[in-house]
Amino acid sequence: APTPTPDPARRRHSTPPADHPPPRRWVACARPATMAAAAAAAADPSELLIAEGYKIWKKNACFLYDTVMTHAMEWPSLTVQWLPHVSRLADKDYSVHKLIMGTFTSGSEQNFLHVADVLLPNPEAEIDARKYDDERGECGGFGSVAGKVEVKITINHEGEVNRARYMPQNPYVIATKSPSSNVFVFDVTKHPSRPPSGEFRPQHRCTGHEKEGYGLAWSPVAEGQLLSGSDDALVCLYDMAGSPPEEVVPTRVCRGHESVVEDVDWHRHHPHLFGSVGDDRRLIIWDSREDGPSHVVSDTHKVDVNCVAFNPFSEFLLVTGSSDCTVALWDSRNLKQKLHTFEGHTEGVFQVQWAPFNETILGSSSSDRRAHVWDLSRIGEEQSPEDAEDGPPELLFVHGGHTSKISDFSWNPNENWVVATVAEDNILQVWQMAETIYNEDDDEEGSGGVAEAAAEGGGADEGEAGQEGGDDGGG
Repeated sequence: APTPTPDPARRRHSTPPADHPPPRRWVACARPATMAAAAAAAADPSELLIAEGYKIWKKNACFLYDTVMTHAMEWPSLTVQWLPHVSRLADKDYSVHKLIMGTFTSGSEQNFLHVADVLLPNPEAEIDARKYDDERGECGGFGSVAGKVEVKITINHEGEVNRARYMPQNPYVIATKSPSSNVFVFDVTKHPSRPPSGEFRPQHRCTGHEKEGYGLAWSPVAEGQLLSGSDDALVCLYDMAGSPPEEVVPTRVCRGHESVVEDVDWHRHHPHLFGSVGDDRRLIIWDSREDGPSHVVSDTHKVDVNCVAFNPFSEFLLVTGSSDCTVALWDSRNLKQKLHTFEGHTEGVFQVQWAPFNETILGSSSSDRRAHVWDLSRIGEEQSPEDAEDGPPELLFVHGGHTSKISDFSWNPNENWVVATVAEDNILQVWQMAETIYNEDDDEEGSGGVAEAAAEGGGADEGEAGQEGGDDGGG
């Protein structure tokens, strides 16, 4: 298959897009993270608009969020994922969660894989959400806890960490993608909390690719099954179960794409099914028991397809995100046409993830500095002309706390509605939208399945709590 030269700028060094006026509801715009950014804002009108937006965010943040935590990192991270571990302490008003992150340093600096502790308030904790704390970068402070994000484990990494994902059956095993063609696999229990200087010792190196990439996914059903997609147009499948050797060759190499493979994902219910998407605009469904692709969907979007995610609840639903600024909803029983197109981003979409607690909730992040939360059950609801100006009814929330492209995001598996986002502005944000936004009408909850809501435009009626929260904050 052809292996075109990738454009690293497409994913790693995004030029800040020309800003657009944020919607009146939901949106929060963050400040420049450094003095250099502030100086740039003075010279660039679009940067100045971003800086001015921060004042609006400070005024509205505590109406829009139950919790916001901002952590400035020395280097940006291209990847983030919550680990399933959580420690709940009986005598504390917070619980300890864990995050996987990486670094993207300058060429001369050592890169690292990080595991960090994040302290989140318990639901019953007394939270002062009356104002945004500018010094600590948080809204919804609690207790007297200081330093709510702390890196606990640092592992030397060869080149920047393009993507890092843990094995669901053994979260101490983490796979990473880097600028090299290899996939590295680490057992965190075999590494000290601080590494020896310059020593790079992954437990396994997975070969088979010829170029770097970003696509990486562990099977949630079959232990040790690891997928990788790269810029060489290949999808490699590795078996990491048991005691694999230090150098692992793929059990299967899938050839079906004609350009860069941007992302891969496993089906959540069938252990042999997985999907891949790429710059050739193709969505391919694979069955590991078959020699070639099971289904090939050409021209899924107008341009590159950057991400794919199977629904963890419904076995037939999946979504794709594209550089055409849209997210597409698909039914695997009929891939000839989309069920729905989510429109709202103004730049390319580079990550999509379903919420782990509700089959209708979906997240997406983009080069436009926004993370969107969508609710499929609201598709087709009636809107006032004023509400329609802010986006379609299924657009539940827009998080705009970053000043640069959002590189990755992750739903917390232990705390509903808690999200972590990382961006090229060196910022990690942990946030939870206000309950008044997503919990508008409990009585109407659960009316109809996802497929019916998406295909027929059905959904629950709800009030205007989300709008009221935003309008009050804006006042």
